[in-house]
Amino acid sequence: MKKYNVAIVGATGMVGTEMIKILAERNFPVNNLKLIASGRSQGRMLRFKNKRIKVENLDRVSFKDIDIVLSSAGSAISKRFAPRALRQGAVIIDNTSAFRMDKNVPLVVPEVNAAQINRHRGIIANPNCSTIQLVLALWPLHLKAKIKRIVISTYQSVSGWGKKAVDELISQTERSLSKEKIRVNRNIIPHQIAFNVVPQIDRFVDNGYTLEEMKLINETRKIIGDSSIQITATTVRVPVVISHSESVNIQTEKKLTPLAARKILSVSSGIKIIDDVTRLKYPLPIQAAGKDSVYVGRIRRDQSIPNGLNLWIVSDNLRKGAALNAIQIAEHLINA
Repeated sequence: MKKYNVAIVGATGMVGTEMIKILAERNFPVNNLKLIASGRSQGRMLRFKNKRIKVENLDRVSFKDIDIVLSSAGSAISKRFAPRALRQGAVIIDNTSAFRMDKNVPLVVPEVNAAQINRHRGIIANPNCSTIQLVLALWPLHLKAKIKRIVISTYQSVSGWGKKAVDELISQTERSLSKEKIRVNRNIIPHQIAFNVVPQIDRFVDNGYTLEEMKLINETRKIIGDSSIQITATTVRVPVVISHSESVNIQTEKKLTPLAARKILSVSSGIKIIDDVTRLKYPLPIQAAGKDSVYVGRIRRDQSIPNGLNLWIVSDNLRKGAALNAIQIAEHLINA
């Protein structure tokens, strides 16, 4: 089997470390692995399989002889280093918002639109974590009944922001339980997150939505390939460490019963159904954490509109929502 030289940019972050772990778990054919981060992390040692690899400084690193770059270090950083990596012959699978809406860059969830991978020009975009689990669950239903409208409310874990937000939740929780004054770092989450929910993820834009909400709307249309779908979204940060949850309402052109939807999703790649309310069984964030699947439950008819369904969708945002999806793209790339 041919082996590939792989670089991970943002290797010390939560998604980067998950990428290292998943490359090993899935036996991706790695020849050499280069781990790259900011100067602050230069010299750190990280383990890949039975090796210890030293982290290199992005500002000084060369991408010469690198076949695939897995990038998760922020959009500004991706825009800065991507031209250099492209000139040196690498293909970039980018987990930031830098290139997602570029018409020349495929935006890919392999179970939905893997064929788009073949039209890349050196960059393939990994969608937003909340978009990935949404389209993975809705795509099979769209194929069967054509979705006309989607209403999404998300309940997103703090790890979606990164390790600093996880530390912030833990610190605030400890202080609250000890009846100490809670400090809020508005550069992380703009309000207290311990024992609270915050209906803002990313900054607000002129239409009153947040950037996170607009990502969900625009990326979903691009991946499904249908700009006519009407979509609205509200994204909320909740005091959960790992796994995003979504309450999703869809309206379809053709009638789709809850039973039919369960049958379709039960045989769809990457989906697991947990839906037995008589035994209080439905997807929970703690069940999804550390797992590769997208979990769907609470499938029921929306009694207020024709051809309406409600679904509850949960997934580990660090795995399928980021690292795993990127590595699945890489697997399709090398097997094309």
